[in-house]
Amino acid sequence: MACDLSKVGERERLKARREPYWNRLRAGCFLGFRPSKRGGAGSWVARAYDEDKRSYRLKALGDFGDLAGKDRFTAAKKEAEAFAEQVEAGGVVVVRLETVGDACQAYSETKPDAEGRFKRYVYGDPLAKVRLDKLRKRHLMDWRARLEATPAQVSRRKKGEKRIRERAPATINRDMAALRAALTKVIAPGTPKTEAAWQEALRAIPNADRQRTLYLGRGQRRTLLAQVQPEAAPFVEALCLLPLRPGAIAALTVGDFDKRTNELTIDNDKIDKRRRIQVPDQAATLLASQSEDKLPTAPIFMRANGKPWDKNSWKLPIRVAAEEANLPAGVTAYTLRHSTITDLVQAGLPLLTIAQISGTSAEMIEKHYGHLTSDFAVAALSQLAF
Repeated sequence: MACDLSKVGERERLKARREPYWNRLRAGCFLGFRPSKRGGAGSWVARAYDEDKRSYRLKALGDFGDLAGKDRFTAAKKEAEAFAEQVEAGGVVVVRLETVGDACQAYSETKPDAEGRFKRYVYGDPLAKVRLDKLRKRHLMDWRARLEATPAQVSRRKKGEKRIRERAPATINRDMAALRAALTKVIAPGTPKTEAAWQEALRAIPNADRQRTLYLGRGQRRTLLAQVQPEAAPFVEALCLLPLRPGAIAALTVGDFDKRTNELTIDNDKIDKRRRIQVPDQAATLLASQSEDKLPTAPIFMRANGKPWDKNSWKLPIRVAAEEANLPAGVTAYTLRHSTITDLVQAGLPLLTIAQISGTSAEMIEKHYGHLTSDFAVAALSQLAF
């Protein structure tokens, strides 16, 4: 919703919500306003882009309640611009975190994939307003109960019937993991078996992960790629060639690929540890062609609108292509990751090496793929060429 925050009348007509209403002051600098649910002055927020971190930084500016309504925008704008200059100069101001919601917002700055979960299950929940210094196990147990009772949406289409199902244990674990990671960043675990032991309420449900069983052979993957729409074809081809998470491939930038050595740096992934891998010739050719005439910070795999791919944009092309190729139901982007990892396991590559390349643990590879037998004695990433 576009609005002019400099006008008092427009601000007063805005509906209260957690996400601020934003005005762009200049490139990389935004001023946000969050109306008060109780009819107060509302609060202002600054947002500035940090080139080093490749993410936005936020700063709460207060409500400027001591000023007349017509003067608040001017004062907030001045502070937002000063904050942006400080961020651009490298002197980032650390935002004070007071509530669970604040901790989640801070965490999502570097882990954007978690933001969607927080928007759906935390920000609108009473838990978001609980102060971090007052957080107790009962708060999280109540939140967990509400989460488990919330049906999972099978389809998120805006039009048509909404399909839902009971929330699976594995889904609950993923939702809890994001919140647990955000809280661990800012508060220490409490004394076990006490109300202060907030972490005990977020323990994962054991044996919730189902074994990956849907596998597409090389021929099936070629058929899928032949059916996928041209815009998505390079991204899907990368999924077929590299055993990486779809989100990690979508986050790759031109500067992450060294075409002189065929080395690829994976910096934005589920795991925090940065890693470098050497890619096979077919994948290197793809990465080089998609990087041509782009700036180092540009996404390697770019949509027609210039934005990188995400799970909401890659799901439909893959599903449609799978249906047109008459592939088994349930094919997703993660099916391609599973298939490439399966190829490496069957080819005899050591599990530890596969784990390092794919960004997971040897224990997880053993758990999901240890039942496979090796047909060959030697393997490398080049086994993924198809």
